[in-house]
Amino acid sequence: MVILACDKNIEFLKFDKSDSTRGKKGMGDLTLFTMSGLDFLFRWIHLLGGITWIGLLYYFNFVQTEYFKEADPAHRSGAIQKLVPRALWWFRWGAMLTFLTGVALLSYRHAGLTYAITVGSILGTLMFLNVWLIIWPNQKIVIASANSVAEGNEALPEAAGAAPKAALASRTNTLFSGPMLFMMFASGHLSLGSNTMLTAVSGASVSAVLLIIFLLEINAIFGKQGPLTSVPGVIHCSLGLTAVFYLLMALL
Repeated sequence: MVILACDKNIEFLKFDKSDSTRGKKGMGDLTLFTMSGLDFLFRWIHLLGGITWIGLLYYFNFVQTEYFKEADPAHRSGAIQKLVPRALWWFRWGAMLTFLTGVALLSYRHAGLTYAITVGSILGTLMFLNVWLIIWPNQKIVIASANSVAEGNEALPEAAGAAPKAALASRTNTLFSGPMLFMMFASGHLSLGSNTMLTAVSGASVSAVLLIIFLLEINAIFGKQGPLTSVPGVIHCSLGLTAVFYLLMALL
C-alpha cells in the first residue's frame, strides 16, 4: 500500500467546489482544512512514511549488509547492538505509517480499482507483512544474541537460523519494491490504454501476476536467496520483475 499519493486519477475524499468558503479570505484560504486538503495531507504523510520505509530498506540491503561482510567481528557486533536497533525502529514504524495511511486512502475510493493500484497494493501489503512477521522478529533474535555475547555469555543458538530468514525476507522486499513503486506511479502518470481499470484487464493477466507474486512470497518464507544474494542481482531481478508485470498488464 505504498505511494498511493501518486494516483491522481482517483478521488479518495470528495470536495465540493461550490464550498462557500472558497475564494474568501480567512479560513477559506487554509485549504488543508477542507476535504480536499485532508486528502492531500493523507497522501503527503503516506509519501513520507514510504520514503522512510523504502529508503531504510535500500540502506539495509545495499549498504549495511555489504559492510557487515567486510567488517571485523567487534565492529559488526557493535553495529548490531547500537546502530541496527535504531534503524529498525524507523524502518518498521515507517512501514506501519505507510500501510495505515494507504488503507485509509483506499477506504475513500469512489472509483473502481485500477490494475496498477491493485498490484501495487498487494506487493506493498506483502512487504509490510514481511517486515512485521519475518524481518523484525528474526532481527530481534540476532540483536539479543549480539547483546548476550557482548555481556560474556554464549550466542543464542536460534540466531544462526534467524539471520538468514530476515535476510531473505529483506531481499524479497527489495525485489518487490521496484514493481510496487512502478505500479503506484503508473496509476496516475502512465496511460495503459484499455487495461487501466482492473475490470478491463484479462483474467489471464491478473492470474499470471498473482501467481508470480505468490510463488516469490513462498520463496521468501521457505526458499533461498539465489540470484538475490548480491546487490546487482537483486536490483536486476527487481527491474526484470517490473518489466514482466508491465508487459503482462499491457499485452494480455
